[in-house]
Amino acid sequence: MGQQGLCRLMLRFNLYKRTNIILQHLKMSQRTDAAAEVLLERKGCAGVITLNRPRFLNTLTLNMVQQVYAQLKKWEQDPETFLIIIKGAGEKAFCAGGDIRAVSEARNTNQEMLRVFFRDEYILNNAIDSCQKPYIALIHGITMGGGAGVSVHGHFRVATEKSVFAMPETAIGLFPDVGGGYFLPRLQGKLGYFLALTGFRLKGRDVYTAGIATHFVDFEKLGMLEEDLLALKSPSKENIADVLETYHAKSKIGQDKPFVLEEHMDKINSWFSANTVEQIVDNLQQDGSSFALEQLKVINKMSPTSLKITLRQLMEGSSKTLPEVLTMEYRLSQACMKGHDFGEGVRAVLIDKDQSPKWKPADLKEVTDEDLNDYFKSLGSNDLIF
Repeated sequence: MGQQGLCRLMLRFNLYKRTNIILQHLKMSQRTDAAAEVLLERKGCAGVITLNRPRFLNTLTLNMVQQVYAQLKKWEQDPETFLIIIKGAGEKAFCAGGDIRAVSEARNTNQEMLRVFFRDEYILNNAIDSCQKPYIALIHGITMGGGAGVSVHGHFRVATEKSVFAMPETAIGLFPDVGGGYFLPRLQGKLGYFLALTGFRLKGRDVYTAGIATHFVDFEKLGMLEEDLLALKSPSKENIADVLETYHAKSKIGQDKPFVLEEHMDKINSWFSANTVEQIVDNLQQDGSSFALEQLKVINKMSPTSLKITLRQLMEGSSKTLPEVLTMEYRLSQACMKGHDFGEGVRAVLIDKDQSPKWKPADLKEVTDEDLNDYFKSLGSNDLIF
């Protein structure tokens, strides 16, 4: 072979190598995108956020929180983005909360992560509340804890017949954070207090009736609703509301069923009007009905410290602004990370799954006002500032 032929052969070989490298890089990029914890896309007139951890019920990691916040701020300033949609990958969950297991593990290994995680999550919650673009959460499937934080503070929340909403934090030695101290006491009567202390699950249309969702749509129409929203041309908030109302009006699933708690609401309002958890427990005991005793059984399984923190959180939060509530909740989060009950609750519910946490203190009467005051103390220069 002559020198020219050898050069041509070398050139072909180099091109082949280069093409192979590019193809491998593309394959890696596709795998990375597919494995991304959160997908952030511009579609039509909208920015679309997809929480993309379906195997873990789309629970929020610090990375997801930070990515969503940064993109939200960009879309808010973008004149071509007219609305923001957030949804969960898969059919089981919108978002089952924060990645509590990772947070629990960080208590022993990475204290800074605990500070940053709660701080950044609450800052995102506040950014959603103050977002200048219409924000629509498609809360299909499980929506709990942190999932409430990235949905309830937005303009619109769309539930389906498969929606399941709850704030179950008192069962793991925590409290209903992410602004729970703001939105829960503002639900009808004492419903929010009941949901916060018992972790009661609302399902389907009841999520709408309770005031958590603003609209209810059949699950099979959810994809069509999203397409119609994306197809809007330079829509106003009113245009978006009209589309949501149209789909809501056509939904008949569960329409004739009364609210799951309707027959109990008068009693719930009475029981949970008490100023102490001890009095709520007394109210339930004195009532003695099967529903009251059922709630009493549930409350008795919860962390006594969490119950007392939660009641005070909601009572104080009922007259505070959302930033004030989130500042209060940040203080509570950091105190709970140092306490016994959170680690024990995560162990019993999520790790060993024996459902038998050993709370300290184990009795409501042993949780004093002085103990509570320590949880609500200012963190000084480390406080959350908006």
